[in-house]
Amino acid sequence: MATRTRDDSDDEGVEFIHDDDGSITARDTETGVASFGETKAEALRMLAEALTLHEGGGEPVTDEDLEDWGLDPDGHAAVDR
Repeated sequence: MATRTRDDSDDEGVEFIHDDDGSITARDTETGVASFGETKAEALRMLAEALTLHEGGGEPVTDEDLEDWGLDPDGHAAVDR
């Protein structure tokens, strides 16, 4: 069974969930955004990236990107390569 702990060392509002498989999920309590990693530090790094993307960071996905991933830009269905 997973266990939950709250990081009270700062005002960031991060909850840690220690999963049965050994992974750790870090969840931002304000936004609900979560990410996981093998360690607490990795989970926090991944959470920081997820929060950046959640807030509009990153780069837009282009039609070329979709085609590279095997997706149809018009319907987002898988395409034959």
